[in-house]
Amino acid sequence: MTTDVRPSSRERLLEAAATLTYRDGVGIGIEALCKAAGVSKRSMYQLFESKDELLAASLEERSAAFVAGLLPAAGDGRSPRERILHVFEQVEVQAGAPEFRGCQYLAVQIELKDQSHPASRVAHRVKGNLTAFFRTEAEQGGASDPDLLARQLSVVFDGASARAGIGADSLTGLIAPTVATLLDAAGVR
Repeated sequence: MTTDVRPSSRERLLEAAATLTYRDGVGIGIEALCKAAGVSKRSMYQLFESKDELLAASLEERSAAFVAGLLPAAGDGRSPRERILHVFEQVEVQAGAPEFRGCQYLAVQIELKDQSHPASRVAHRVKGNLTAFFRTEAEQGGASDPDLLARQLSVVFDGASARAGIGADSLTGLIAPTVATLLDAAGVR
């Protein structure tokens, strides 16, 4: 006997916020969020102080899946070079999906413009952690300047994600050779 457990109002709001803001942007209205979640505005405000807090919680909730979908497992035996390339291979795969709209964390920061916004702070931290991953791998791979390489890789990640997200370019055959050139120039093994 299986029992269908309906997600809580909080879970439904977090899911609606994630789905609608990724598809339509952070300007999505409270009414649309509540309607999609099947939750009253009153209930939404009992669970979250504001739409801003809901957006931040939604991004936080999705951050582990975002990281898991990009980064290789710790201690997987691959070289730092292979581990960095893995991230870009994942972006290429994700960018091939018809619903791909680019990096949700970058989009939030661009749309909000306000670095003190709760959702922007979450996005900034998640993106900072990705750059830190690149820096750690670059250092372990013997990069001549791990900080610079990490920043360069972040620029390539964001640019590739954004261009693919708006349909301006396909990443197939583009992103891996670009990253390999940067890794070669930095001396990463």
